[in-house]
Amino acid sequence: MLRNKITLMPGLDSSSRFDVTLASVVGILITTGVVMVFSASVGVQSVLVGESYSSLETLLRIAKHIVSVVVGISVMVLVASIDINSWRRINRGLFFVGILLLAILVIPGLAEKINGSRRWFQVGSIGIQPSEIVKVLVILYLADYYTGRSVEVRSFIGGIIKPAIPISIIGVLLLLEPDFGSTAVVLFVALGMMFLSGVRLYHLSGALISAVVVLVVLVRLNPERMERLLCFQNPFENALGCGYQLSQALIAIGSGEWFGVGLGSSVQKLFYIPHANNDFLVAVIAEELGFLGICLLILLYAVLLWQIFRIARRSLVSGDLFGARICQGIGLLLAVQTMIHLGVNFGVVPTKGINIPLMSSGGSSMVATCFAIGLLFSIDRNHRDSNRLVRK
Repeated sequence: MLRNKITLMPGLDSSSRFDVTLASVVGILITTGVVMVFSASVGVQSVLVGESYSSLETLLRIAKHIVSVVVGISVMVLVASIDINSWRRINRGLFFVGILLLAILVIPGLAEKINGSRRWFQVGSIGIQPSEIVKVLVILYLADYYTGRSVEVRSFIGGIIKPAIPISIIGVLLLLEPDFGSTAVVLFVALGMMFLSGVRLYHLSGALISAVVVLVVLVRLNPERMERLLCFQNPFENALGCGYQLSQALIAIGSGEWFGVGLGSSVQKLFYIPHANNDFLVAVIAEELGFLGICLLILLYAVLLWQIFRIARRSLVSGDLFGARICQGIGLLLAVQTMIHLGVNFGVVPTKGINIPLMSSGGSSMVATCFAIGLLFSIDRNHRDSNRLVRK
C-alpha cells in the first residue's frame, strides 16, 4: 500500500473519472457567459454606430450563442474521449488543413468581406472563423515539435528557426485577412511555448525583439491601427470618433461602482457600447455586477489557469511531455486572450476585438475553446487511468 501511495501523482484524486474542479469552473464560466450574453443582447444596442436590432434579431443572436455553447460542449466531450496520443499522430495534417483554410480566406471572392476583413466562411447564416481553431492547432503542432527534442531546441536553428517558419506562414496569412489581434495572440503563445520548452533565453530574446519590431512596424504602417493606439491613451478627447468604443466602455465600468446597477439594468448596453455581447462583454459585467463581479470573474479565470498548469505539472512528473506542452500552450492561450479582453475593456491596451474565453458571444471562439478544454480533459483522463492501474 505504501508503494502505491508513493507512485501516485501529487494532487491527483484517481477516484474521480475527471477533474471536478476544472469541469466546475468551465461550467460556471459558460453558464455565466450565457446569462451575460443574454443581458447584453437585450435592448436597442449601439444605435449611434448602426447596430440597432429588432426583437426577433435579438432573440436569434441569443439563440445562436446557446447553439454554439451546445455544439462546443459536445465537441469538448468528444475530444475528451479520444486518447491524447491520437492527436499527436494527426496534428501535422490538421495544421496543414488550418493553413489551407487561412489561405483560401485571402483569395478574393471565396470569402465574404465583413468590416474590411475576410475572416469568415459563411455557411448559410453561420459564420466560421478558421483563425480561432488555428490557434489551438498551433499549440498541438508546437507541442509535438518540442517533445523529445531536448538537445535540438538548445540550438538556434532547432529551437527558433524551424518552428518559426510555419508559424510565420500562419502570421502572414492572418495579417492578409487582416486579423492583427489573432496574429499577436499566436506569436505570444508560440514564444511562451518556446520558453517553457527550454529554448535558450538569448535565442528567445532575439525572437521576441524581432516579433515586437514587426508588430510595431505593422502598427505604424496602418493608419487605422495607429489611430487606435493614439486614441486609447485619451479616448475622451475624441469620444465620438476613434475613442467612442473605449470611452463608452469606461463609462459603463465607472457606473457599476462596487456592486453594480443590477443584472439586466445596464444603460450603456442599450444605446452606446458596440459589440456589447462579445468584444465589450466585461464592460457590461462591470456595470451590472460592479467591482465585486469583476473580482469574482478574475478569480474564476485564475482557478481555471491554476488547474490547467496543475495538469501540466502532473504530465511532466509522469513523463508525458506532449501532454505537458499542450496544457502549457492552452494555459497561455486562455491567459493571453483573457488579459487582452480585460485590458481593452479597462483601457489598458489599445482597442482590439478579442473575445473573453468561454463567455463572449462568438460560435467559432466558443467551439475552439471547448476543443482546447477537451484536450485538457483527455490528458487528465490518461493520468487518472494510469494511476488507477498503479493502485491495482
